[in-house]
Amino acid sequence: MNQSETPLLDAVARYHRDDRYGFTPPGHRQGVGVDPRVTDVLGAASFRSDLLASGGMDDRHSSNEYLTRAEQLMASAVGARSAFFSTCGSSLSVKAAMMAVAGNDDGGLLVARDSHKAIVAGLVFSGVRPRWIPPRWDTDHHISHPPSPEQVRQAWDDNPDAAGALIVSPTPYGTCADIAAIADICHERGKPLIVDEAWGAHLPFHDDLPTWAMDAGADICVVSVHKMGAGFEQGSVYHVQGDLVDDRHVALCADLLMTTSPNVLVYAAMDGWRRQMVEQGSELLGSALALARSARREISEIDGLSVLEDELIGAEASKDLDRLQVMIDVSSMGVSGYQCADWLRDTHHLDIGMSDHRRILATFSFADSEATAERLYAALRGLSSAASTFDAPPEMYLPDPNDLSLRSVMLPRDAFFGDTEMVDAKHAPGRIVAEQLTPYPPGIPVAVPGEELTDGVVDYLTTGIAAGMNVPDATDKSLRTFKVVR
Repeated sequence: MNQSETPLLDAVARYHRDDRYGFTPPGHRQGVGVDPRVTDVLGAASFRSDLLASGGMDDRHSSNEYLTRAEQLMASAVGARSAFFSTCGSSLSVKAAMMAVAGNDDGGLLVARDSHKAIVAGLVFSGVRPRWIPPRWDTDHHISHPPSPEQVRQAWDDNPDAAGALIVSPTPYGTCADIAAIADICHERGKPLIVDEAWGAHLPFHDDLPTWAMDAGADICVVSVHKMGAGFEQGSVYHVQGDLVDDRHVALCADLLMTTSPNVLVYAAMDGWRRQMVEQGSELLGSALALARSARREISEIDGLSVLEDELIGAEASKDLDRLQVMIDVSSMGVSGYQCADWLRDTHHLDIGMSDHRRILATFSFADSEATAERLYAALRGLSSAASTFDAPPEMYLPDPNDLSLRSVMLPRDAFFGDTEMVDAKHAPGRIVAEQLTPYPPGIPVAVPGEELTDGVVDYLTTGIAAGMNVPDATDKSLRTFKVVR
């Protein structure tokens, strides 16, 4: 296919050239009706291209197939059989994949326990029974890595009737699973593998990046263009290949969840990003990788900061690492990652992608430059100097990995929608949780509806809140009380 084409972008341009006007949504009429105080901040151009997709950019039958052609170009660009665009983020895309594979299967779905909260939400929506695959735990750094092929094989041995498997790779930390080996294990059983690759949209476009899921044999792969690409927030693509998944059925499942008013700006930006990656991706990402390598060296030389790399790869860690994710351990300065993230934002107006009790994470993009990197270095040098003035962080209980492996007692859906009550934190251990409890970022639930809470998890969360952890999906955000099944 001609990868220089951009059907969606061209359609928006044609709409403007033809001077079309619609007595249809959006009601702002290409920005004419927007309060100038809004356009002063958001810009008039964004509203001008906020068009109705069907009956606006295209006719009411979508007979020009702008979206279909753009999706075909995306699939061709990355070597998938099919690609589908979503304007509701990978949160929607992964739910559609789960429903398509296991929505009507009593055997459940093998699911990596380090999955994002969107996957747990998919379990609640669909009623699918999770058959959890434990992650690999680094007890020294208190971090989880994707499950090993051996763990996946054991999960299949324990649950041979499961409809398929779902893993997350890369993780929000940039660590990657051995997808090829895991795909082989799934395919030995004639079962599909879904990969939540939300952090891996860039992987197909440079040889020095970890292998992307389609090349490794996954059947469905979900990517968030806005995370590591150049799309608007909520832009997502899911790809399908192989003979174990029906493309059309996945699309129909997505349609159940998808908005009927998709944002053309999100569509068109993904269309343009695909062309950019095909034409310039290797060069742009090569420069980004070089900049990240330099950043790792620079940051490692700052007193009190340690950049993790070798610790994240190995037999008890991950298969590979996306080195655009630069994870920085700050614990030797006697401060928490939460404190550092807040200080960098307040003092240097610099936001960090992830923070926890001992780390911060800087995500590099192909849009970064020496200038933006220098801004990061300057801020981190300032942090190194200022850290001694921080209050000692509250002590946080860090449980043994066994304490974080909760027993599933009920289906997530049954617990979430069941008869519930709020109980004091001291009475929560031994009760069945009825809400997601998700430190964010990175957004991996510590407790999933239907699991039995333990003293270790309750202590971890309550002391974490006191230390600066954010658990935004808790009913009581102070976590003085927990929502449990009555």
